[in-house]
Amino acid sequence: MRFILTLHSHLPWVLGHGRWPHGSDWLCEAAVDTYLPLITALESLKHQGTAAPITLGVTPVLANQLAHPSFAPELEAFLAQRLGACDEAIETFRGSGEAHYVPLALYWRQHLGRILRGFRELNDRGGIIGAISRLARDGRIELISSAATHGFLPLLGRDESVRLQLMVGRHEHRRLFGTEPKGCWLPECAYRASGPWKPAADAPGLGAGDRVGIEFHLEESGYEYFYTDAHLARAGRVVDAYGDESASRENEEYPRSPYRVYTLPCDGTGAGVRVLVRDPETSLRVWSRHQGYPGDESYLEFHKIRFPGGLKLWKVTGVNVDLGEKQQYDYNVARARAHRDAADFTRALSNLTSAKRPKSDHVIVAPFDTELFGHWWFEGVDFLSDLYRSIAATPGGVIPSSAGAAIAASPRFTPLRLAEGSWGAEGDFSMWLNPGTAWTWSRLWSLEERFWNVAARPRTSGNKAVEDTLAQACRELLLAQSSDWQFIISTGAAADYAERRFTGHCDGLEALVEALEEGSGEALARVAPRVEALNAQDDLFPDVLETLHTVIHGP
Repeated sequence: MRFILTLHSHLPWVLGHGRWPHGSDWLCEAAVDTYLPLITALESLKHQGTAAPITLGVTPVLANQLAHPSFAPELEAFLAQRLGACDEAIETFRGSGEAHYVPLALYWRQHLGRILRGFRELNDRGGIIGAISRLARDGRIELISSAATHGFLPLLGRDESVRLQLMVGRHEHRRLFGTEPKGCWLPECAYRASGPWKPAADAPGLGAGDRVGIEFHLEESGYEYFYTDAHLARAGRVVDAYGDESASRENEEYPRSPYRVYTLPCDGTGAGVRVLVRDPETSLRVWSRHQGYPGDESYLEFHKIRFPGGLKLWKVTGVNVDLGEKQQYDYNVARARAHRDAADFTRALSNLTSAKRPKSDHVIVAPFDTELFGHWWFEGVDFLSDLYRSIAATPGGVIPSSAGAAIAASPRFTPLRLAEGSWGAEGDFSMWLNPGTAWTWSRLWSLEERFWNVAARPRTSGNKAVEDTLAQACRELLLAQSSDWQFIISTGAAADYAERRFTGHCDGLEALVEALEEGSGEALARVAPRVEALNAQDDLFPDVLETLHTVIHGP
């Protein structure tokens, strides 16, 4: 039975938008805690000859940040601050009644020093993007892409917006990694089937009629497969190769199971986009802080942080233990626990394989946010390393596999219709469209209409003022569409930040669209300083005009 571990890496655009707490520090934390340790772990497994064919998704907006010239200086400054905090903590602890924390502060200094040295070595060879690309070229991992800025595709008001998100995502993946991605991570695993579209009373009238499902846009953009959550597959209906519901014996032979690769027919011939379904049993062991491994009392406590400096010195102790009662962290104990949990997960995979009596096309799909490992769960990268070593040392039917390899090896695909939904709370769209976020969609839908109307106008090639304005307007549209803003607003953790970022991108988009609508040289000259300022702040997707032309006029 093939085991497909998929890691989905994403952060919204934060470069050029300050440092702390939600600016470049957010990106640097993810790089220090997750991306750099994961690369080191994969390189170690490679040298040991241990197969770890992780399917790794890096959203285009994240990849642009990791490749941006300003990223390396930001990370150097971030690590300098953290190393300085370690020195201050060591000195403070030695002169106080908290000398027992000195060894732990020394551990953090050594750990961060290794991260800094590793980053500098990587930076001489193409940085994080270069390291990931080499692992993919060596066949150690498989890279997949996503929508450009992680836009919530089912709620975008125009099909052109869906195509733009997917096609920019594909183009940027090719530009930065040098390969064509076969797989696509749908942002938030959000799916909408073909049919009527009217998510709110003020949604565009043009969208009130039938619209094609997300799978059609995926196929048009050149993607071969994507992921969905188990409840969407269970709620869907098994269909035959021509799209008709099947109530025959085939339903019994091909049950709606997370352990099978499905296909969503797009043209009535049985061809279409493949679908991998998240396995709820194994995912819960890792994903749940309360029921899963990360909640173990020995692991590093994420939420309790020493001020100033940001050092973490305490362990979970217990999921219901107040932060003030957390006990001191011991890395050696936590490291041993990660090894134990990796062995336990291997047994779970083996037991599942035995229970399912797998056929040649059976798979276990375990997708997670990459940042869970290392950032949220500090020992998570160690867990992954130990997991692949444990699988290699365990005889049986568990075969680590990339998603593409598993699909290529599958002898057949069960056609299926999926239900509408996401992997968010309640399994629907309510985390992104609710009374607290409805205003964002009202504004975005209106701006989408205006943008696409002006973008479709005939224009003289080579008019630099028009091209610069339109290109930046396109970037601001894509950034405003990021699903992160509604998600953060809904969680309430930093709603003011998300509202400010969303509004800022919409304001910039509106100003540029107004100038394009007027179309005069005077209007374009008037808005030119705004274009320049926005481009300095939101400097990503350099070839966006090329993709925009393809969306409007075709290849």
